[in-house]
Amino acid sequence: MLVSLIVPAHDEARLIGRTVQRLRDAADGAGLEYEIVVADDASGDQTGHLAGLAGARVVRHERRQIAATRNLGASAAIGDTLIFVDADTWPNSTALRQAVEAIRAGAVGGGASMVFDGRVPLYARVITPLVNLAFRLKGRSGGAFFFCTRAALAAAGGWDESVFAAEEIYLAIALKKQGRFVVIKERVLTSGRKLRSHGFGELARVLLAAVRNPDLLKSREALGVWYGPRRRDDPEHHPD
Repeated sequence: MLVSLIVPAHDEARLIGRTVQRLRDAADGAGLEYEIVVADDASGDQTGHLAGLAGARVVRHERRQIAATRNLGASAAIGDTLIFVDADTWPNSTALRQAVEAIRAGAVGGGASMVFDGRVPLYARVITPLVNLAFRLKGRSGGAFFFCTRAALAAAGGWDESVFAAEEIYLAIALKKQGRFVVIKERVLTSGRKLRSHGFGELARVLLAAVRNPDLLKSREALGVWYGPRRRDDPEHHPD
């Protein structure tokens, strides 16, 4: 079973080399036959070049949209098992092995609970376990680590390119219509940079506005938290 590890990336020169190497180490440790595809979306830095140097196959477009970039990576991949990993996310061998085992056992897709790197604000430390539990009970997953079969992705219509965020929620719902969606036991390490660089009020306003008016998810301009300039991050600092 060839596993395609697909990494969507925009201006991730600082992290992409380390991420590709960590994915290689984890996949080797899990004993997988694999490829790593970095889908470079309009990066203005050396993301694509550094990803290639680290051993990834790189494809690029100029869409500036996460769902479209995930679809780009999937279309370039050659495996029948697809694992989407954000450029600031580092699954270990156990997580990769559990994802592949879930697919072999008949699941059409799935995801994982998250744990953040570095220090994050108090509210995040309180809320994150509750969000992880809710996602597990509802059969949902964040997009930082998300897996599925190629056939199920095609049957679900791919990642929904009508939205600029929450595309993983839409896809999880669509995949559950195809078969079993699994949240693996192993937690996956991801960056807490957005939580450190944006205040609680700013994040809460965007999330509440999107809940009240889901059409906001179709506007890049309304989602500056995801599409605005990336702010400086210090993993040792948290704004409690």
